[in-house]
Amino acid sequence: MWPDRRLIDLFKTEFPIVLAPMAGVMDAELVIAAAQGGALGSLPCAMISAEKAREQVGLIRQRVKAPVNMNFFCHTPVDLTAEAEARWKQRLTGYYTEHGLDPAAPIAAANRAPFDAAFCEVVEELKPEVVSFHFGLPEQALLKRVKAAGCIVISSATTVKEAVWLEQHGVDAVIAQGAEAGGHRGMFLTDKISEQPGTFALVPQVVDAVKVPVIACGGIADGRGIAAAFALGASGVQIGSAYLRCAESKVSAGGRKALAEAGDDSTVITNVMTGRPARGVQNRLMREAGPVSPDAPPFPHAATALGPLKAAAEKQGRVDFTNLWAGQAIALGREVPAAELTRDLAKTALARMKALAG
Repeated sequence: MWPDRRLIDLFKTEFPIVLAPMAGVMDAELVIAAAQGGALGSLPCAMISAEKAREQVGLIRQRVKAPVNMNFFCHTPVDLTAEAEARWKQRLTGYYTEHGLDPAAPIAAANRAPFDAAFCEVVEELKPEVVSFHFGLPEQALLKRVKAAGCIVISSATTVKEAVWLEQHGVDAVIAQGAEAGGHRGMFLTDKISEQPGTFALVPQVVDAVKVPVIACGGIADGRGIAAAFALGASGVQIGSAYLRCAESKVSAGGRKALAEAGDDSTVITNVMTGRPARGVQNRLMREAGPVSPDAPPFPHAATALGPLKAAAEKQGRVDFTNLWAGQAIALGREVPAAELTRDLAKTALARMKALAG
């Protein structure tokens, strides 16, 4: 019934829907639920250890017989200079004082590690059906090992140029990430955030430029969005924000309240939360220090100094310093179990496509 079955055949899933990997707000529980509903479940691994990844994949394998996607960042780490750290700490001093915190106290560094040899060994051991990358691809030697382990490889592109580059470097499918999408921009061949195309413009141009299946991402949160993606030539969709209010997500109580109250104009692209452009629900820090600030240290170091502030505010039920990543269609999200949501997304998408076909 799907007009393009290439992604279903590639992933061996019931539906051409990919649960977006959302680091920090989900774990195996949401992966399992989405997979039970027929989607490809994605486990975000950029903020967990190799041991934790093994544990999480083990839980998924125990609960569901379905393909799993392990997702990794592959950015080039940049050292934090003393000058950049001092400038950022100075910008945040007033917030520290307000919350009774000592800005000079030691803080654990933000943990967002790129894919490396140690994680490659985990992939070779666990053999996930799919491995996805953000911010390009890892070095060629590591990529060859991932492919030799029998894994399907996909990655995000924010421009046609990036999509072509990914295809040339061996991906099996491209995620076309429009500017509407929540979370970090997957950009890796450009740093010009003002030139990022939206999903409606990006998807058909990527479809025309590559031969591999294209997964539309950004602003898709219901059956209408999925039908539109297929009309543009996509073979499937990646959806994240629509799942944030599901019971299986790990969003805090304050975060859930902010998501429930969000509208079409509630999200912005900001660098003040991590040091790299990402779209999320606007909070106090984004309004007062950003949303884009030259004072923010490079990724992921901006997040380090925010750790104590985030914890202090969340204890009071506030998300003033919480990176609540979400896309522009966040208001379409619902509080339903993830498996039920997945099946409903597929059902309504097929109904819409059938109606459009006459």
